[in-house]
Amino acid sequence: MTLSIADIEQRLKGYAPPARENGDYALNPGMTKKKRDDELRDAAVLILLVPKEDGSLSILFTERTKTLHAHAGQISFPGGGVDKDDKDNRATALREAAEEIGLNISGARVIGELEDYVTRTGFRVKPVVAVLEKDQVWTPNPGEVAKIFEVPLDFILTSGNLAEESLTFEGGERRFYAVTYDGNHIWGATAGMLKDFSDAIAGPPPSDKTVSPARKNDAPPKSAL
Repeated sequence: MTLSIADIEQRLKGYAPPARENGDYALNPGMTKKKRDDELRDAAVLILLVPKEDGSLSILFTERTKTLHAHAGQISFPGGGVDKDDKDNRATALREAAEEIGLNISGARVIGELEDYVTRTGFRVKPVVAVLEKDQVWTPNPGEVAKIFEVPLDFILTSGNLAEESLTFEGGERRFYAVTYDGNHIWGATAGMLKDFSDAIAGPPPSDKTVSPARKNDAPPKSAL
């Protein structure tokens, strides 16, 4: 399913998430919470859409360095904890992406947000969705990011690619979403937020059939990995 940026932006605006326990607890309703709601740490991540020459879109991911104390070697979106000087969640996501991958903030346009994702490790994460609109050469922070890569959006939206998996953890079964592309295994909270994003944009086609004029920045940027 090939979607335009305009389609995605419209669907994000009109999406109403289901009434349910979200985050890591969506697939594990009996899992004991380690933090009360008022103890959760706020964070934000950037789901960055990268337009390609053929009109398709990809999503940018990072692989964390193996020297980090938390989630070493795992795949994630750029992002991190909210700082007191951040204006809002969007500012947090963009700032963290600038620090981690060298994002030129002026070259990214935010087009929406998803519902909060609560992790079992005590974070309340706000996924912020943006599209890259200017040429960008990535400069990964060597202390945090081992590599930067992209996954085609169409691959993620193809039925069966993003699926449930499970493992035994702390004496019980833990279920989670996962997807593997080109040897990169994306799972846990990152894949859970990816599933929320997929659900939000995979609805029925927008009812407004009017063709809007092309945006000045619709030409795909030349991102270098």
